[in-house]
Amino acid sequence: MKVVILLFLSTLFSPCSFAQTYISLAPSLTNSAGTIAEKSNLALEIGRQWSVFSMGIDIGKTTMASMPGRDSSVYLELRPNLNVFQQGKFTNTFTAGIGGIFHARENFMTELTSGIEYAHNDRLHFNVVFGQYFYSGRYSASDVTFFGISAMYYFSPSRDGSFFKRKTD
Repeated sequence: MKVVILLFLSTLFSPCSFAQTYISLAPSLTNSAGTIAEKSNLALEIGRQWSVFSMGIDIGKTTMASMPGRDSSVYLELRPNLNVFQQGKFTNTFTAGIGGIFHARENFMTELTSGIEYAHNDRLHFNVVFGQYFYSGRYSASDVTFFGISAMYYFSPSRDGSFFKRKTD
């Protein structure tokens, strides 16, 4: 896992004129039993986007409820994302994430998420997301669906066009 994170961070901070760096805040609610605090999740992601593909590292909490003893709700996740279809200012997104939850019995986490993103302007995008988290450990496994929103800020405006420019004569 350390090698994957190191590789991602070197890619994230490498100079590349075609990539945009972004930060995203994403609160969501799961359909699990419990109070609103127990159902609430919060994630902060930083990443890079190349045309229709982005790769981010996400740190978050699987629940906002107070934990007795050691906190077993904090996770770290690698999140590749693909912008599948775009119509005007709206984009359909697909994310498949993989990560780990610190100090939890079900400490391995995967994610499948779809979303509808709205580009408010070149730097600020809003997203409505829905999907499923899968948790597994040595002796048990579970899954939960969720619904949430996110706000994404790009540090530089988007650049339209292809990576490869046609040579004009």
